[in-house]
Amino acid sequence: MAPSTQFELPQPPTDAVSSLVFSPDSSHRLLVSSWDKHVYLYQITEGEGDNANLLNKYEHRAPVLDVCFGDASNNEAYTAGMDRQVKKIDLTSGEQTVLSKHSEPVRCVVYSSAHNLLVSASWDNTLHVHKLSDPGSDPLVIPLPGKPHALSSSPTKLVVAMTARLVHIYDLPTLAAATSPPAPWQTRESSLKFLTRAVACMPNDAGYATSSIEGRVAVEWFEDTPESQARKYAFKCHRQAAPEEEGGGDIVYPVNALAFHPVYGTFASGGGDGTVALWDAEAKRRMRQYQKFPEAVASLGFSGDGKYLAIGVCPGFETGMEDYTGQGRTRVFVRELGETEAKGKGTK
Repeated sequence: MAPSTQFELPQPPTDAVSSLVFSPDSSHRLLVSSWDKHVYLYQITEGEGDNANLLNKYEHRAPVLDVCFGDASNNEAYTAGMDRQVKKIDLTSGEQTVLSKHSEPVRCVVYSSAHNLLVSASWDNTLHVHKLSDPGSDPLVIPLPGKPHALSSSPTKLVVAMTARLVHIYDLPTLAAATSPPAPWQTRESSLKFLTRAVACMPNDAGYATSSIEGRVAVEWFEDTPESQARKYAFKCHRQAAPEEEGGGDIVYPVNALAFHPVYGTFASGGGDGTVALWDAEAKRRMRQYQKFPEAVASLGFSGDGKYLAIGVCPGFETGMEDYTGQGRTRVFVRELGETEAKGKGTK
């Protein structure tokens, strides 16, 4: 069995990482978006001493808050930004096209290849559903009851986590067919008491995990039956014991990032404590915790084949710095996983 290895990307962003994502079809292409107003495209090379090189960077007018790959050719990306625009980038030519404009910054973008939809979520309390098969059409605008903070899709579902513990789940086939704003497939109240920081859907379409600023993760299932809902649970994580001279107890960190392994269905969490942990959602237990990173973990992403885990590291806003900057302290690591490193052990 090949052992796991870890390497650092050259020429990282000059400010905080907002998101990172591997191409669905190539575990060697990685996009990173940053508060430094750029999106970075890296190529990972395999062989002796894995490493990567920066292929290109794409400048925006304002900080970029999210990025995702588009169609299967790997040559399209979509971005969400503080400039209130949803953009398409041709990764080969660098050409940028504005798909829609929100009235406030755009927090998230998600692409569904099965339904050829791009969904953006903005702090103007709306979703824009872009039907990419009809490029000239206006996006379908869906009003939300709260400000969205996280967005994730599974093969048939879209989960929107908002302020006031609101969670809306939409059915993607319904969104693809809709000509007017459809009602959510389900509305839920978050199992977590504090602000949601991240949401990630299970690759098998069964459910999702959410995390909060208060060192907790919740795991839930879509199926709305008493048996299925009885399985949901939440747990504490990303906490450290406070020194006894300071009164003891726990120092609680935000859980900034979640990502499901595409093959094994286990998931990774990343926190303000600078650690990444792997969890078995079915067995309800932690499988491993990696060595501490030099700063907070801001973003996580598995490659489509589950071979790599990318980790975006930068100072967390929870440090209380008055003049926040990630300059010179932002780094991106890629861990090549051992063959069974992310494989669940099954329930005890």
